[in-house]
Amino acid sequence: MSYDKEKQVATAACLKAAKLCEKVRKTLSDVKSMLKDDKSPVTIADYGSQALICHGLKENFPDDPIIAEENAGDIKEMSEQRRLITHYVQQQCKDKISDEDVLRWIDYGRGNIAHRYWTLDPIDGTKGYLRGDQYAIALALVIGGQIVLGIIACPALDEGMIFWAVRNHGAYRQDIEQQTYPVRIKTIQNDFDRSQLQYVESIENTLCDHEKQDKVAQLLGISTPSIRLDSMTKYCLVASGKVGLYLRFPSPNKVDYRENIWDHAAGVIVVEESGGYVTDMDGKELNFHDNIKMLNNRGVIVSNNITIHQQLLHVIKQYEQSKRESSVD
Repeated sequence: MSYDKEKQVATAACLKAAKLCEKVRKTLSDVKSMLKDDKSPVTIADYGSQALICHGLKENFPDDPIIAEENAGDIKEMSEQRRLITHYVQQQCKDKISDEDVLRWIDYGRGNIAHRYWTLDPIDGTKGYLRGDQYAIALALVIGGQIVLGIIACPALDEGMIFWAVRNHGAYRQDIEQQTYPVRIKTIQNDFDRSQLQYVESIENTLCDHEKQDKVAQLLGISTPSIRLDSMTKYCLVASGKVGLYLRFPSPNKVDYRENIWDHAAGVIVVEESGGYVTDMDGKELNFHDNIKMLNNRGVIVSNNITIHQQLLHVIKQYEQSKRESSVD
């Protein structure tokens, strides 16, 4: 299936959300963040983006559950924040809306795993958004545990870029001039000088193990320093051939941490449909059919070459085995 209606609706909603996020960032001199229970930041743009996208999906696919990162309970008692969110959402809507409408739309995102569902990160990389750096708006449709459609809007990448992919129909990107191009990984030979292979990783050390990622990259033969940036934009860089690998190993302070489905679903299909590979650190496919957390997956690795991917898995296994043996000694 080509999922034409789903792609059209989802892409339009993500573009509206991107406009809202950029409007907030440009017109509010100081975009203040709030802290959620897990101490991660959230802004009025996160809530406005989620409201717009969830509203667009529910209007067109009322029976589809949506699993999104935010919930309206955190802002129900914050009248000033509610007013601002409604103000920016209203700018993207034709009909007059109220604070109550926006709160209801946000909470459309409190759905559960089903045979068919959407998963949304309204702003992936909120810290990057706050810094004026990279962030992404990521939406995916999952059917029977398989991602069939993914959209990633990257408003700060090359003056604005949106990527999308449909299962078995390829990956594409559209620039600010609305020119559309196929997205393909940069094909490399197995004897490629991997000392020059570039890899990308998260900026925040709370989200990954920089030291371990660097050691594993060195063992693989990579000598080029990593590129660090926020958000699912990292998936897009692999898909479009800008980098060869994306490494995300659990932080040493949170070794039992498991990833959220909304942080990866759209990126996975964009990379896979561009010709790349995505697994966890043990070589298993990422699980999108059981829980909002990928409980049976440890970390994420993304690559543009199956041989390098397999060798990377081997290097990870060897490295972890050596660390265990040294700790016993």
